[in-house]
Amino acid sequence: MSQIITETKKIDPITVQVVLGALENVAVEMGHKLARMSYSSIIRESEDFGCALVDIKGQQLCESSHSTPLQSGPIPGYVNGIRQIMAERNDTFNPGDVIMHNSPYHGASHGPDVGFCIPVFYQDELIGFSVTTAHHLDIGASTPGSCGIVDAVDAYAEGLQFKAIKVYEKGVKNRYIWDILYDNIRAPKLVVGDMEAQIAAAKIGAQRYIEIIEKYGLDTVQAASEELMNYSEKMMRDAIKKLPNGEYTAEGFLDGYLDSEDPAKKDLKIKVTVKVDGSDLTVDLTGTAPQVPDKPINMPLIGTVDIAIYLTIRSILLDSTVYGNFPQNSGLIRPIKIVAPKGTLCNPIFPAPTIARFNSGNIVADTLMKALAQVVPHQVSAGVGNLQVVAFSGKSEDENYWVYMDIMEGSYGGRYGKDGMDAVDTLYANTRNNPIEDIESHYPLRVNRYELRDNESAPGKWRGGIGSIREVTFLADGSFSVEADGYKFAPWGFNEGKSGSVGSLSIQDKETKEVTKLPSKLPNRQAKEGSTIQLVGPCGGGYGNPLEREPEKVLSDYLDGFITKKQAIREYGVFICEDESIDYQKTSELRNR
Repeated sequence: MSQIITETKKIDPITVQVVLGALENVAVEMGHKLARMSYSSIIRESEDFGCALVDIKGQQLCESSHSTPLQSGPIPGYVNGIRQIMAERNDTFNPGDVIMHNSPYHGASHGPDVGFCIPVFYQDELIGFSVTTAHHLDIGASTPGSCGIVDAVDAYAEGLQFKAIKVYEKGVKNRYIWDILYDNIRAPKLVVGDMEAQIAAAKIGAQRYIEIIEKYGLDTVQAASEELMNYSEKMMRDAIKKLPNGEYTAEGFLDGYLDSEDPAKKDLKIKVTVKVDGSDLTVDLTGTAPQVPDKPINMPLIGTVDIAIYLTIRSILLDSTVYGNFPQNSGLIRPIKIVAPKGTLCNPIFPAPTIARFNSGNIVADTLMKALAQVVPHQVSAGVGNLQVVAFSGKSEDENYWVYMDIMEGSYGGRYGKDGMDAVDTLYANTRNNPIEDIESHYPLRVNRYELRDNESAPGKWRGGIGSIREVTFLADGSFSVEADGYKFAPWGFNEGKSGSVGSLSIQDKETKEVTKLPSKLPNRQAKEGSTIQLVGPCGGGYGNPLEREPEKVLSDYLDGFITKKQAIREYGVFICEDESIDYQKTSELRNR
């Protein structure tokens, strides 16, 4: 097998934009068709998947922009991991191959995010890869569901491991691999159906990539791609140059395992130092807590930590409201270096488990934003309320498993000129919430309550975003597990803004009505028919001095139920009359005190 790598020719900007549009449309088509073909709600409704084309150099050419960054962003890492493993095995790529991969120590974000990679050949030469990734409901771990496996003692306890496995070789299906999948996965029809949808979408991507090359020529597409990489790199370097040289440090904390007697498993520190030197930026994670060898909140450096960092820097320094649409490719990360000492939470050593890395990675992104707030205070938000991921499961009348995964949204902190967003996925997540109608029509669950928290918005000139409350009742015996964070450490306020509110989890027994408080990381727990769990999402931090908030906005918050009259006086110095109008004289007196 040989590879085409041609000399880069000069190319005009109009052709570059035409090729860019063609490539981006491929990724969009892949994403739409994957969502439409999938069986499970986590892909079909929540859009927890990624699609991308990668060139022969391992550079991402385009990505499915409406999917989650934590799926599309790691795809070059998947490809590099696959190539590394295949080189070690002295294996080669062939036309018709389909390669399955989910190794967190070889580029994958974590085990349930399974990638399917199709090598793309043009005139019998390898020119790149078409890849889809998606979160799967179960991959044969110790308990049902592919999240909430928060008690896995090592990587082997987290489920099936696929390290560059050819599920199709030269176009021939390896039926024995598929038999293993069916035999070892709960709800195999759903999961395997989703996998087949991924393969179909990746084939579409490969076909469209070839069509673009046939239309414009390989040398033109490669030249345009390199020009786009250079353009994205220049945009990032220009943005970094605007920052003053220096070092900027911040610390954040994970709950960890709050119910553990071992202090090494809770109150875990994430330390971020941003070093700016001209157009180069280094993110140094030295000082972060050591890895937890027998609990899965460690984060793969390639696939989770790097994506949290790249996404945060890109979002802050190249805000799309200012810069508009620009090429999302590997050129953006060229100026950024990551330092992460081995054996820490942010760069664990195999076989340390990593399946519950989601909330940990959000703290990395949040702490990086806190460090950057020192130099770009108008481009960051205050502290972010983390998400909660719940795996519901049980057995149907025919004794087959049903599995449902719910990503309960968090909230953003306030930012300069804007209040924090309420009840949304934050930072690198970007999934959609699952409609109640979809949940109740497919699973023995009833959503009794789903609303914003009352009187909990963090005070600030721009208030913090509000988390949601969700109550779910089991209509049949089942079980659930939870992967969350933010039950102890409240989201940080910025520039005199107040801290947000922590989240919580509890379960109420149907018969006794007794309510039991539960920790943020809960391994699989049985739930009887009629039991109700309540999930309370954290609220983001406030931004700016609350006494500078416009009185009219304070009144609006009161009328919306976000604050009480007492809070309006205590936190904002705004006096609201019995007729729900503002007494401006008393407000002035209160604020002048």
